[in-house]
Amino acid sequence: MSTDGGAGGADRDDAGTDATGIDTDTDATGVDTDTDAGTNTDTDATGVDTDTDAGTRHTLGGDAILRIRGLDAGYGDLQILSDVDLDVADGEYVTIVGPNGAGKSTVMKTVFGLTTYMDGSVEFEGAEIQGNAPEEIIRRGVGFVPQTDNVFPGLSVRENLEMGAYILDSVPEDRIEEIYGRFPILREREGQKAGTLSGGQQQMVAMGRALMLDPDLLLLDEPSAGLAPDLVSDMFDRIDRINDSGTAILMVEQNAKEALRRCDRGYVLVDGENRYTDRGDVLLGDDDVRQDFLGG
Repeated sequence: MSTDGGAGGADRDDAGTDATGIDTDTDATGVDTDTDAGTNTDTDATGVDTDTDAGTRHTLGGDAILRIRGLDAGYGDLQILSDVDLDVADGEYVTIVGPNGAGKSTVMKTVFGLTTYMDGSVEFEGAEIQGNAPEEIIRRGVGFVPQTDNVFPGLSVRENLEMGAYILDSVPEDRIEEIYGRFPILREREGQKAGTLSGGQQQMVAMGRALMLDPDLLLLDEPSAGLAPDLVSDMFDRIDRINDSGTAILMVEQNAKEALRRCDRGYVLVDGENRYTDRGDVLLGDDDVRQDFLGG
């Protein structure tokens, strides 16, 4: 299965190759560096280069902590994803964007064992995990925060966090303290039922629970959904700090522009297939991506 073309099979980067066929216009991570972003004077008000072309090379040249190849998946007999490739490097921050129904959340759920696997492979830290149960995937070092129904409403904040360590023989108090340090409001609400918290606070509980086992990769499905506008930036800041601490992030996000500004790389999915893959700033600067998927 080719990984050098988008949905139409054409690579718009025209990247150079040496005699061995290796792309010589990519950096050590496999990201196309031949966009001349540093010399272009066409920028928008935010400083984003608006005259770059997004790449269609969907895999990294080096090692990846998460490696998806030729993935077909869906729900029952309904196929949503077709031949999807995706990589996340150790400690990397990757965002998936695209129109509604593109299959963005299905990628996340498939990694976590919540969909019908049909074909292809999903590797985490070198081991194939496609078709594994979520509990096994958690044990391997993957955390997942769903978009909805992501807290136990009848349990207290602390009990929700403890549920994040249910596979252990005892609750690691040091992890509880780390979560409270990352989300101080949760210490104040420790005994309060999670269902009575604000939307932003519930999202902190859900993220804190997913972090209880100190995962190597954190999957975030629409973390800003339902948050008041003044809380969105704060949520993104918290995700930045989680990534800065060494946790790799794979995120699906409705606020695509802000997500792409902050991430290392982004994937654009359309109709369950790869369309573009590049650095977040390059995707923001690509005319086709901006017009078709980011509202201009």
